[in-house]
Amino acid sequence: MATKPRAQRTTESADRTRSALIDAAVRALAEVGFAKASAREIAGRAGVNQALVFYHFGTVADLLLAALDQVSSARLRAYTELIDGAASLTALVDSAEAIFVADLDAGYVAVLVEMVNGARPDPELSEQVAARLKPWLGVATSAIERVQRLLPLPAPIPKAEAAYAVVAGFLGLELLAESGGGRDATLALFARLRTWATWADALATPRRIVFGTVHRRGQR
Repeated sequence: MATKPRAQRTTESADRTRSALIDAAVRALAEVGFAKASAREIAGRAGVNQALVFYHFGTVADLLLAALDQVSSARLRAYTELIDGAASLTALVDSAEAIFVADLDAGYVAVLVEMVNGARPDPELSEQVAARLKPWLGVATSAIERVQRLLPLPAPIPKAEAAYAVVAGFLGLELLAESGGGRDATLALFARLRTWATWADALATPRRIVFGTVHRRGQR
């Protein structure tokens, strides 16, 4: 069997180390929080020397940002697929709840919360965390546009303001869900949204289809 060139083996080893450190940083943020996510803590979880944190990322903060990037990009893909695939408002609510619960169970919400709170004393780090939240405004805008297509409204929604409200509200729900008893209250809210969505889907059905269905049933 052919042996890989030394340079290729070195690159692959470096990539594995970087990936292990990022995964470890995600777990550290979710399990012990920003304040305790030190180079030693993260390296220990990755099973490598803590000097490799600085070799590959320069600073612990940059590694933590890489962890936030990994979580954010994965969740952005999930929510984008949710929005693109929703054929009704009810399906949109159902999918949003499923991903929301998955985020909580996986600790992704804790990663975001820890980064937002931990970055506050550092203006530069806080600015970088804020920049990573901006793509969520695009996802929220797509969600609003999907709602408008599924449920024609008499007046257009101001998308920029609505997108900001959606992101702020969703983050608020995540924070509440992380607190004691907050998950049950949040799931109850999703149940209420599902009821409204079901009614909205029914109202959005073209009247001629509804009447045609009723008429055919009456002939049986």
